[in-house]
Amino acid sequence: MADGILGREAFLAARTDLPRERVDVPELGGVVLVQGLTGKQRDQYEASCVVQKGNKRTFNLIDARAKLVALSVVGEDGKRLFREEDLPALSAMPAQILDRIFSVAQRLSGISDQDVDELGQLFGDDPDGSSPSGSPASSAD
Repeated sequence: MADGILGREAFLAARTDLPRERVDVPELGGVVLVQGLTGKQRDQYEASCVVQKGNKRTFNLIDARAKLVALSVVGEDGKRLFREEDLPALSAMPAQILDRIFSVAQRLSGISDQDVDELGQLFGDDPDGSSPSGSPASSAD
């Protein structure tokens, strides 16, 4: 092995802890622990923002903040606090709270604004102007 170059075994055996950061949520009277995503979790998050309609795929930002918050907020043990069924409740939270947590989760997971823009460009806009946001699956409060 050349100096500093990892081989397969050393690379796979290396243990790196996911970055964590406490985020104040004074509106709720406390803090949450936000953890960066693994590669698999990031792929799942990005895939969750894609909608397949026939042969066409579009990028859907509905619940994007809530989805990332659900994947990245953990307890002291590193286990996720929220499940998929919590998304409606998370989505109903004030945007200011979600944005604060989302921004930290995005940074800790290496998701830049440019990454989000590129994902949207990869799938492009619907040429007829239709959007999945108008689908019957959207909930009304």
